[in-house]
Amino acid sequence: MFTLTFLGTSASVPSAERNHPALLVEAAGQRMLVDCGEGTQRQLLRSGAGFRRLDRILLTHGHLDHVLGIPGLFSTLRLRQSSDVMAIHGGAETLDIVIRMLAGIWGEGRAPIPVEFAALAEGRFIEAGEFTIDCFPVRHRDTDSFGFVFQSPARRHLLSDRLAALGVPDGPLRGELAQGRPVVIADQTIVPEHVLGPPSGGKKLVVIGDTETTDGLSKNVTDADMLVIEATFLDRDASTARDYGHLTATEAAAFAAANNVKQLVLVHVSGRYEDEEILAEAARIFPNTRIAADFDHIVI
Repeated sequence: MFTLTFLGTSASVPSAERNHPALLVEAAGQRMLVDCGEGTQRQLLRSGAGFRRLDRILLTHGHLDHVLGIPGLFSTLRLRQSSDVMAIHGGAETLDIVIRMLAGIWGEGRAPIPVEFAALAEGRFIEAGEFTIDCFPVRHRDTDSFGFVFQSPARRHLLSDRLAALGVPDGPLRGELAQGRPVVIADQTIVPEHVLGPPSGGKKLVVIGDTETTDGLSKNVTDADMLVIEATFLDRDASTARDYGHLTATEAAAFAAANNVKQLVLVHVSGRYEDEEILAEAARIFPNTRIAADFDHIVI
């Protein structure tokens, strides 16, 4: 299960209703940010999420509207005497931007809290038992951008009627079968396949920040339970979208429809349009679309 709290859903220019990009993802007791735009620390407070157990930031890319909230957040964490190490994951060029930003405030190699920088390369970079996180490259102007795939594994549950029919008592033997190991009862070997149901419960969340194209991204997005992706422009302004390296609502919806996505959530919303215009354009192609607003809370 993944819990999402949208802390900032604007495009590069914020509005009274929308803050710069930031998304809080919670899974198996862990809490992490995807991007940290200016004002993210206040959004954490306003949302009720707070700062506890926040120890990881995943950066889609290094544009300032996605990273400028890091110094303020770090200052607050220092004042709260947080002893946790903050891990920041991003492309090498993105991390260099953050490192230079922090050095300009606190001095080279210094930060107000313990920080670890981890450069991303395509593939799995978090293996947390209850969930995994993979990253993949995304094209957005001149940046080293990445998208993220969060997955929780599907589980196979023991079938009580099969257990009873085979005479497997409550206790450690059932635990062995649940772990995928065979057991022996009265000289009869019982293998997990005899008593386990089909896989169920696995979830897949894909988060893509700014991107100028969806070409080559299908293998990462196929069958996602939820896709969070930008839709900065409407189709009538497609040429402008190309100039600035962004998607239209039409392109985002068509991408979701082509890849068997269950739900599409649009972010990076431009103040030049009404939400209803964006939603109408996307929903014509992919009906199960919503536009995220700041402080929206979604559980997958």
